[in-house]
Amino acid sequence: MKKILIVGAGFLQVSLIKKAKECGLYTIAVDGDQNAPGFFYADEWECIDITDETQCLEYAKEKEINGVITAATDYGILTVARIAETMNLPGISYEIAKTVKNKYLIRKKISQNKELQFFELDTEEKALQLREQIRYPVIVKPCDGSGSKGVEKVENREGLLEAFQEAYRFSKSKKVLVEDFFVGKEYGADIFVHDGMVEVMALLGKHITPEPDYAELGHYYPSGLKNEKEIKEKLRQAVKNLGITHGAVNMDYLVNGEEIFIVDLGARMGGNIIYSHIIPEATGRDYAKEMIMQAVGESTNHQPFHKNMAVATRLLALTPGVIEKLPDFSHIEAKYGVEIFHHLKVGDTIHKYHTNLDGGGYILATDEVLEYAEKKAENALREIDDSILRR
Repeated sequence: MKKILIVGAGFLQVSLIKKAKECGLYTIAVDGDQNAPGFFYADEWECIDITDETQCLEYAKEKEINGVITAATDYGILTVARIAETMNLPGISYEIAKTVKNKYLIRKKISQNKELQFFELDTEEKALQLREQIRYPVIVKPCDGSGSKGVEKVENREGLLEAFQEAYRFSKSKKVLVEDFFVGKEYGADIFVHDGMVEVMALLGKHITPEPDYAELGHYYPSGLKNEKEIKEKLRQAVKNLGITHGAVNMDYLVNGEEIFIVDLGARMGGNIIYSHIIPEATGRDYAKEMIMQAVGESTNHQPFHKNMAVATRLLALTPGVIEKLPDFSHIEAKYGVEIFHHLKVGDTIHKYHTNLDGGGYILATDEVLEYAEKKAENALREIDDSILRR
């Protein structure tokens, strides 16, 4: 039996661990949280910080793994690449992973607009100096951030330093990207690089909170974009420019008419149940299985197992308060024809929704017609929020 190391065992990696077991693999998981839910499903696990490349590598060697993978988090990308490269396993190179983990370096590699301004800052002194020289508005974000934490639009010079300090706080590398603010509607995409091909699995529409947070509230498929062919080609070219020749790429991009602006990119499968549920339902492809089999050097079937469906999801972005009683989720699922995935418990505090981490889970709705799927998801979300007793 081949062994696969899954880097990360949080709520969003549980599906990956389960799928690897379905594939007949011996699953080993690492996560810095002793109580990570994925540990319950793994054959074996160890509590290790997934950003600790050296310790994770030593553990991988000890376990003599045959493949390594992560999903839904950017924090494990460098660790996965280092293990794969050192142990001669399928994966991207460590140098490419370092580029992909730095939003400034990504921008340098993929930007074709010579008028675009973007800067990497690592000190307050540089931020103070820069604020006098640039045109506004700009977006300020951690170079290695995740989940929209520390991201802020800055309209004028007065707000730049404070935004830099907030982004710096959320950056593990202590580097901050300042770049032009691009106006457009945000979309997402998941891309699978295999057998010499850069395959765009799906273009996804997004529901986003208003500024200043820009946090995801849900996804939908089909995207409704008129110029999908041109967008797919631009996304494929960005992957090629970065030198990614293996595995998954998750992208966020803005569209304004014919203009396409790539906002963010990660060398892993998309979170917010994209890899585990949205892509399979939308395309009929077992995305996670294909990625897992690639990671252990096995061939897999890339053919759909059902026809495309319209898909709508909602994050459980709920009214704040301390949970006293939860609703009957099974009843709500049956009533609206949806699936609900949550990690809410009595006694939990629901925080005001600013980033994906403030959400309590997800609602998944499918239908042959997108409008109906959207209504199912929205109605289920409303009933969940109204039915939670708070104190």
